[in-house]
Amino acid sequence: MSKVGVLIIGVNGAVASTLIAGVELMVRGLAPRIGMVTEPTDAKIQESLTDLLSFAPLEDLVFAGWDVRFPNVYQGALHHKVLSQDVLASVRPQLEKIVPWPALFSRSYSENVVGDNLMRDEASRDGIESLIRNIETFRRRESLTRLVMVNLASTETHVDMTSAHASLDAFEAALDQSSPAITPAMRYFYAACQLGIPYCNFTPSLTNVPALAELARRTKTPYTGMDGKTGQTLVKTALAPMLRVRRLRINGWFSTNVLGNNDGLVLDSPGANKTKVLSKASVLDPIVGYPVANHQVHIHYYKPRGDSKEAWDSIDIEGFAGVPMQLKINFLCQDSILAAPLVIDLVRLLDVAKHVGESGIQRQLSLFFKSPFHAEGETPVHDLFKQEQLLLQWAREKSVTLQVNGTKSPPASHVAVAGAQS
Repeated sequence: MSKVGVLIIGVNGAVASTLIAGVELMVRGLAPRIGMVTEPTDAKIQESLTDLLSFAPLEDLVFAGWDVRFPNVYQGALHHKVLSQDVLASVRPQLEKIVPWPALFSRSYSENVVGDNLMRDEASRDGIESLIRNIETFRRRESLTRLVMVNLASTETHVDMTSAHASLDAFEAALDQSSPAITPAMRYFYAACQLGIPYCNFTPSLTNVPALAELARRTKTPYTGMDGKTGQTLVKTALAPMLRVRRLRINGWFSTNVLGNNDGLVLDSPGANKTKVLSKASVLDPIVGYPVANHQVHIHYYKPRGDSKEAWDSIDIEGFAGVPMQLKINFLCQDSILAAPLVIDLVRLLDVAKHVGESGIQRQLSLFFKSPFHAEGETPVHDLFKQEQLLLQWAREKSVTLQVNGTKSPPASHVAVAGAQS
């Protein structure tokens, strides 16, 4: 089997540098393999994904990507301080080898992001061609035939869909005009679709627009997103089903987050904050089946907290005979430590999805996201437990397909040649 190239937008960020360092540590036996549903476990689980499908070994993941700052992944990881310098020292040579390509980036969309490793032609079609050249160089250098792209960049400011996003022809015309309606996140997704590379948007930045859905269909590109479900929203989508099952009425749910990493700094910008809050606030009503009138979500940047995010939830519920009650939750977590294993899972699952012929939105991966991609007029699944069953059912079906075809693993190749469509 060939290795899997993992192309990361924001490769020197807290999540990316943590996951790359974590993989390097795990393959050397220096860290436990915890938190991934695509990794075998000794826990007695009735049915797991690894019983049904085979996934790319951690040893076969090869990383590259784009970023605006830090000379390599090791320096990024040192800066973010998710893993200690002593821990990072054992994989320093591997991390220093990963040097970011200049990023396709504009401060118009991420005003609190600072860096100088930038493409000169980010607003034109030439910027997309530069991305494709980066990918092709990496593919040839590492002899890769399987690739997955993941967006781990900073959240972009809120963007409304316009006529430029309505069709592929309109999108192409907007690209020709270097229109500001076409954001950096959309340009990366466009490049992935051009090459038929499976794509994951782990951010809340807008990419699931009709034009790119049309391109993904043409090139048979599977894609998934958006906004990784790691902490507070993970708890919310697990707890809300319990309250629904017991018919306890939610009269209000006040959620606030305090974090001091770069993600928090970016979200201190009103535009980016709006993008994130809209994503986090979308999950509750569909789960409980009625509008929760007093559902509030707030995010605050507090630098001393670093990557140690703190999430508070105060929930007002009404029980039998109208008697009021409350739930209080204080989740002190490590933001990047929760996110990193999800990204590994998503890379492996998208690799399998491409192999079995999937294209378009990968709804079975809703489990991993606050705002799962869905078609216009479609209601996404937010309930954590229903999402898990959705993924397991998909795995059962694909396991049968693979067994019929006499294989359980991805093949040697699924990447198109640059300039051609799959």
